[in-house]
Parts: sequence; C-alpha cells; structure tokens
Amino acid sequence: MFMGKFFLIFFLFLSLSAEKIEIGTGSKNGVYYPTGNNICKIVNKTQDNLECSALSTKGSVSNINSIKNKKFQFAIAQSDTIFFAYNGQGSFQGIPYKKIRTIMTIYPELFTFIVNKSSNIKKVHDINGKIISIGENGSGVRETVEMLFREAKPLKKDNMHSFEEYGRTKSQDLLVSGLIDGFFTIIGHPYSKIKQLSQVSDIDIIEVSPQTCLAVKNILIKNPFFTLGNIPKGTYASVDHDVKSFGVKATLITSADTNYDTVETLISSIMDNFEAFKKLHPAYKNISKRDVIKGLGAPLHPAARDYLRKNNFL
Repeated sequence: MFMGKFFLIFFLFLSLSAEKIEIGTGSKNGVYYPTGNNICKIVNKTQDNLECSALSTKGSVSNINSIKNKKFQFAIAQSDTIFFAYNGQGSFQGIPYKKIRTIMTIYPELFTFIVNKSSNIKKVHDINGKIISIGENGSGVRETVEMLFREAKPLKKDNMHSFEEYGRTKSQDLLVSGLIDGFFTIIGHPYSKIKQLSQVSDIDIIEVSPQTCLAVKNILIKNPFFTLGNIPKGTYASVDHDVKSFGVKATLITSADTNYDTVETLISSIMDNFEAFKKLHPAYKNISKRDVIKGLGAPLHPAARDYLRKNNFL
C-alpha cells in the first residue's frame, strides 16, 4: 500500500515538473495536425521533462501570429509564409516579425498541377485555351500561380479559355465532373484525397521544373524558401512517371525568445529518433536529415543552429 502511494506521488511529481509545450498545426483534415501529434508522440515517449500536445488551428498565418502573441511556443508553417512574416511581405506587409525562428524544415509541399489526361495537357504552357482552376484569391496556391505567370510571359489568364478560383476540394469535384481541365494546388505527397481522385478519374500530374519551364529557375533564385522535389511514379494510380516540381517546406518554428534548453530538447528528440519519426506518416517517406536545413524561411533558433552544427548538418 505504501509503495503504491509512493509511486503515485512520484509520477504525479514528474507530471507536475514536466514543462508543457504546445504546437500549433492546421486543420484536422490536413497533414500539419498529424505532424504536430507525431512530433509530440516522439517527445512524450523519449523525454521526461517535456509534455507535448498539438493544437488544431487555421494554419500558417494564424500560427505565426499566435507565436508572436505568445499563445503557444511552437508551430508548423509554410516556409514562404515564414519568409513573408520575417520580411514584412504578403499577409504581413509592413509589419515584419523579426523574432520568428526556424527549428527545422520537415517535409516538402510541392506545387502540383493536376489535369485530366483527356485535356492533352503535357506541359504547363499547354494551359492556353483550357479551363484551369488557379486557386482561391489570397491563398498560397494563388500567390504561387501568379508568380509563375509573372515569370513565364506566355502564361496569362487571358490566354486560357477561362480560369476558376476554387480551392482543392472544389477543384477536384469539378475535374471529376469534366467541368475543368486541371487545377493547381500545393500539398505534401502522397495525399489521400489525390489518391482517391486518381482511382476514380484518369488524371495526370504535370512536371513544373526548371527543365520544363525556365521561369521556375528564376523563381527559385528570387525566392530562397522554395526547394525542388519529386513525386515518384506509382504514388498515384494513373501517374506512371516521376514528376519533378518545386515547392515550400512544412517547417517547425518558434520565437527567438523561446528557452534554449527547450528548443534543444525538442530538436534532439526528433533528430535522434528520425527513422522512427519517418514511419509515422507517408509524407515523410523520402525525407532525410540533410533536408532539415533546406528551404529556410527565417533564421535558425540558436539552440537548433548549435545542435545541427554539432552534428555536422551545418
């Protein structure tokens, strides 16, 4: 009886002494929310001094503002949004958040051009005369499409038969119904909804790389938060070839004010158990430890920088 009470008190003490941390993510239907939970699984399994939980949020912009306002200490956000926040651009025009810090990038979210094979679109320049959904106004997808149009002069909205301004879910429905020829999106692969789409519709994914669209080279030079990536053939039922593209990185972030030891414990938990972490979601399948410093949108937190340097990743 005495020993039972002793152990109960001991574990209660450990629970009370552990530092509680929260990670802002995204909607429960996306990849950010399970990624936050997966990070917490690793942390809670390997660390006695941290107690980690993931929060469902509205996404990158909301997460950065919440860190700025000290609502929580950590979050996942797109590298381009992080870059815009640090430099006072885009949604953060004129109000730079110079204290935002990167811990590590996690997995790529690629700019993805999905089409009906019956459209005969073989490259991105074939959209002239077609009906294409270019993303909702104000979305990250739309910003990237507009960037592509600015760099690739032959690509103009006026040259399409028509363009639609829908998000991914609506665009998928329209593609299945044959009401559009294709749509742009930014996602981590494999993505379950695209897998379902490829099983009910004869789709293709079009390469958007420096090799097939010279404008992409200029985009990569001007925007350091973008990186190159690849969707392996067989990822989706009807896509029998590799697809090269560019995109942003889902990135773990914090504030420059966050405690050094807490950040060091967090990054070491993930990196020291990297292979176990990779098995927790299909989007992590092709990532490597060397990838965690690619596509940075803001400077590294000192603890993350020191850990990565000490372990020869910098």
